[in-house]
Amino acid sequence: MRRLASWRRSGMAPSRMSDKTSDKTSGKMRDDPKIIAALNLLAARNNGLLEPAGVVKEARSEKSPLHSWFDWDETEAAHKWRLHQARNLLRVMVTYSFSGKRKIVTRVYVSLTTDRGEGGYRTTVSVMSDPELRAQLLADALDEMKLFERKYAALQELAEVFMAMRKARKPKDGG
Repeated sequence: MRRLASWRRSGMAPSRMSDKTSDKTSGKMRDDPKIIAALNLLAARNNGLLEPAGVVKEARSEKSPLHSWFDWDETEAAHKWRLHQARNLLRVMVTYSFSGKRKIVTRVYVSLTTDRGEGGYRTTVSVMSDPELRAQLLADALDEMKLFERKYAALQELAEVFMAMRKARKPKDGG
């Protein structure tokens, strides 16, 4: 407890936006020069390769700019890990059907952005059967296409894919 109080005074304490969904884990892009420098130094020491175990080892030091990005309370970290495992379980469940000889793989559960406050999932069948939920799933898919394009923008080999994605994102004329 004394350690946490000294972190808060030093400005190194993790932000307490919410114990459930920290801003650090929101998936939002970051440009923190201290974090990037620490990660680049770690990569340089490992032939350009960053490995999660090495990042955690480096972050153990309270002096590391990486330290506040991790949960050091073992009970809380274990709980968050189990939630992560549960999300993974829900993400990988699929069913198989056939259209002629073609095998179709369908995810059993989907997570809509509107349900992500507590990390909720719905069955794909129920989402596809409800016009509002289906529209939300489509909006989420279109948003993910933008993220994909930003992530891989440097790959000119995907230029045609990006053009098709942009075309799919354009509003359809209702005429």
